[in-house]
Amino acid sequence: MEITIGRTLLRLVEGDITQQETDAIVNAANSELAGGGGVDGAIHRAGGPAIHEECMRIRRERGRLPAGQAVITSGGRLKARYVIHTVGPIWRGGDHGEDETLASAYRSSLELAREHGLRTVAFPSISTGAYGFPVERAARVALGAVRDFLLRPEGQGLEEVRFVLFSGRDLEVYERALKDMS
Repeated sequence: MEITIGRTLLRLVEGDITQQETDAIVNAANSELAGGGGVDGAIHRAGGPAIHEECMRIRRERGRLPAGQAVITSGGRLKARYVIHTVGPIWRGGDHGEDETLASAYRSSLELAREHGLRTVAFPSISTGAYGFPVERAARVALGAVRDFLLRPEGQGLEEVRFVLFSGRDLEVYERALKDMS
């Protein structure tokens, strides 16, 4: 499924984010930037040691990456030139600022993409795996944050924002959320 927001194509696909041929893919990272399970582990494994080394350098310079913020590294051996690492919120019931923190993770990632002159970015469903954020709610927050960014003047340079959903079920949830938003 795809729609155009401003001048940007927003596309929803099922697939493996490590295989995307975009300027950047977004990693649902942990605050330590240390790799791990899920999307984070898959990106570190597929991208090779260069990504981990850059993450460790950033960690030494900046300390832990707070939830809602993002940093950028090379793409290592990935098809994408860059990886934007962002930390989503851990779900704690929904009344601890989780929606705003998740929206901030998407906005921060898009701002980094813009600052680096990137045209195409692929996102996973941030925080919906081990961090336990309900996918239905996460889809609405994610798509709303991306839409709002793309409608601002600074969002005009992006040509495509792609959500790469690992399962058919998650793709269906995001498609319903996008239809409801339109």
